[in-house]
Amino acid sequence: MNSTKELERVVEQTLSRLGMHIVLGLPLGLGKPNRLVNAFYQRARSDASIQLDIVTALSLDIPQSNHWLQERMMGPIIERQFGSDYPRLSFMVDLKGKGLPDNITVTEFYFQSGAALGQPVMQRRYISSNYTHVARDLIDRGINVVAQMIAGPEQGRYSLSSNPDVSLDLKRLADRCGRQLMCIGQVHPDLPFMHGDAVVDADYFDHIIEENPGQELFGLPRLPVSPQDYAVGFQASRLVADGGTLQIGIGSLSDALVHSLILRHKDNASYRKKIDSLDFEPCSLDESGRFEEGLYGASEMFLDGFMHLYKAGILSREVFDDIELQQRANAGETLEQAGQGTLMDGGFFLGSKGFYEFLRNLDAEERPRFRMHGVGRINQLYGGSEALEIEQRRHARFINTCMMVTATGAAVSDGLKDHQVVSGVGGQYNFVAMAHAMDDGRSALMLRAARESDGVWTSNIVWEYPHVTIPRHLRDLVVTEYGVADLRGKTDEECIQALIGIMDAEFQDEMVERAVKAGKLGRNWRVPDRARANRRERIEEEFSGDRFPTYPFGSDFTEIEQRLIPALGQLKALSQNRLKLAGAVLRGRPDRFPEELDRLGLKTPKNLRERLYARLVASVLS
Repeated sequence: MNSTKELERVVEQTLSRLGMHIVLGLPLGLGKPNRLVNAFYQRARSDASIQLDIVTALSLDIPQSNHWLQERMMGPIIERQFGSDYPRLSFMVDLKGKGLPDNITVTEFYFQSGAALGQPVMQRRYISSNYTHVARDLIDRGINVVAQMIAGPEQGRYSLSSNPDVSLDLKRLADRCGRQLMCIGQVHPDLPFMHGDAVVDADYFDHIIEENPGQELFGLPRLPVSPQDYAVGFQASRLVADGGTLQIGIGSLSDALVHSLILRHKDNASYRKKIDSLDFEPCSLDESGRFEEGLYGASEMFLDGFMHLYKAGILSREVFDDIELQQRANAGETLEQAGQGTLMDGGFFLGSKGFYEFLRNLDAEERPRFRMHGVGRINQLYGGSEALEIEQRRHARFINTCMMVTATGAAVSDGLKDHQVVSGVGGQYNFVAMAHAMDDGRSALMLRAARESDGVWTSNIVWEYPHVTIPRHLRDLVVTEYGVADLRGKTDEECIQALIGIMDAEFQDEMVERAVKAGKLGRNWRVPDRARANRRERIEEEFSGDRFPTYPFGSDFTEIEQRLIPALGQLKALSQNRLKLAGAVLRGRPDRFPEELDRLGLKTPKNLRERLYARLVASVLS
């Protein structure tokens, strides 16, 4: 592990070279060298004459408990996932606590979903920027230091591994502009040595720290997938063309999509039978066959889902960095180079510990088939190789998630109506725009048709919203648990009709009334009978059971924890209503759940408070 003195020495060298104003750029997500970052932060905290501006995104932090019962639940899980001495980022601790010193700022362009809600400083310091514009925006903010974890060396070269995404574009832009940019790399022994543009010479860096950073790779826990999620993912799986290209984001909807693609490939008869039984509105892009040619992955985020598709034999279509060769491959010609092409191109990776292990264990022949690049190459078609990239990305399906869709097809993905940022734009706009720039590319936005909060359901297909992430003129495919709405090239009236067809039946009449009043829908139009069957009860019935497990790709939680996690969520919601809380206490039967209560230290309550909570937990478990 790096000694404190070694890290302090790097900080002092940086100050000596650049002066007392440091604009420190850190990679999104996994690639932050936390102990080194903390050394910069503590140095600035101790000396007010230093101005430290940190610019980054997706600052990962260990979940923090705000209740003693939650602490008992989370403690063992956190230790399993991160070890007992994971170095939290000091600036994140202070942002959520006592606040930052006056001489330190933290600016981010993307947050962990929901992490910045109710955090005024984080909200004020957010930059709304397309992923491909981030390098430019950082140059404009005067960035002069980049620090990130790297892999290697192998044959004297290093790999930017998990995060070439902005770093490569930033370095090229700084060199072109003649800006001074000091690059610090810290070798992490567990980071996979990834190929592609991520491989750089040692002289790329001004300073390389070779010692072990003493920082577990941040593994994301695998999330549960609900029947509603499965229904959305199943619908989206009908859009993916064999022999095509796939981009997906993170979350339970994407896990549901991957699960459905694997079902489609491995048990095609069952997949087709499910389509027939659901009797959903047909889509012009309907695909239901096995993946005989396979898929190629081109996604800013390389995540577990692509690993599962690879293991299932679906991520198997090769691409080549030679346009003539690629055209021959697209024509179905058998090539001598078969087995040597690329299967996956990504911009950054983040996922479970099992995913990192998968990447590390790829052999010398397979690993070069999984490449990493800057987002300037992944997220757009500009840069001089457009013809090649269009050939490689044929039949592209860029499938992402959003929170809401307006009646005429605009998407809300990053923030709330009061401008509170939930996450950020990221690369979503890039992939939507790229789909429109390709003759056979399509953008699909997945969302749940309705959401529940405190027992009240609200539609996610809304008449209007104060701001949007994707404008309506870039509308394309919208996917809910009830079907696919193809909005590209359609009139406003046709869009509204299509979206009503995939929204929850409870909210359809209100949408019709608004549309008619606004003159966007004919007074004689009626909701089709098929759409009137869009009810949540049906989804629960159709997407439950062994074929649609809660954790399709395994879980980081024990079986007892899997039962307790949703129960504690229900208990938190219940706590808002004292009458319901009292009823739960009376109904609770602790003797029925000895294992669960033992996991929380409530099997033998020590006082009245613990006895009450034992009854409450037993009640919600029932």
